[in-house]
Amino acid sequence: MRRNQSSLPDVALLAFVVLFFVFMLAPILVVVVVSFTSAGFVAFPIPGWSTKWFARIFEYRPFIDALIVSIEVAIGATLLSCLLGVPACLYLARSRAKWANAVMTFLLSPLSMPMIVIGFASLFFLSAIGIGVSFTALLIAHTVVCLPYVLRTVAGVYAGLPRSYEEAAAILGASPLAVFWHVTLPLIRPGIMAGSLFSFLTSFDNLPISYFFGSADTNTLPVVMLSYLEHQFDPSVAALSTLQLLLAVIALIVVDRIYGIDRMTVSS
Repeated sequence: MRRNQSSLPDVALLAFVVLFFVFMLAPILVVVVVSFTSAGFVAFPIPGWSTKWFARIFEYRPFIDALIVSIEVAIGATLLSCLLGVPACLYLARSRAKWANAVMTFLLSPLSMPMIVIGFASLFFLSAIGIGVSFTALLIAHTVVCLPYVLRTVAGVYAGLPRSYEEAAAILGASPLAVFWHVTLPLIRPGIMAGSLFSFLTSFDNLPISYFFGSADTNTLPVVMLSYLEHQFDPSVAALSTLQLLLAVIALIVVDRIYGIDRMTVSS
């Protein structure tokens, strides 16, 4: 009797976990299945299988143009986040100054703010200083929301490294630049890769901020997908979503094979 009573919470916990994963994954699986439908409308279950909606992606020119913009912005925001975030982490992660934690908290604050608030504020601020709606403004806004991912992962990895590695290199005569290039950088590289991956995916899939800076030359893929759904409701958007999901999965697999996801995130 006691054994049955003790196993009841375990069964309830297992059932909750299963239901949770079904709740999270079922919509994604439905989108993937619908992208292969032979029908000209979104319906589930699908009446038949076809890949024609994937061909539709390449036939509709705004999708391709927006994809190019999204890739350019994601790469640019990721590079800027690394250029700004890595030096900041190297200083703040081990700083004993009282204001270091406050600065780090401020730099990480976009993680806890609604994206639509950041986009609205960025639009007004960048317009006030004369940048307005442009690719540069879009890149700056995306960098703001991507920077915390680099900061968090790199700071977590760097803070957990022993100081003795860098001290030993300095004692042996290495210059500060040589210590960084040959000792520090290889050690924090997994954190940089993890932050870069999260930054790229965050920028590539961002809608709330990109929507405020949308124009004929700066529309990103999520913005074009939303606009497309307002006028047409065919499964081509589902096919495009499937390709985006595939891109994210491939990126995770490649990074995991090179560095290992556990190694990149365990310290952070």
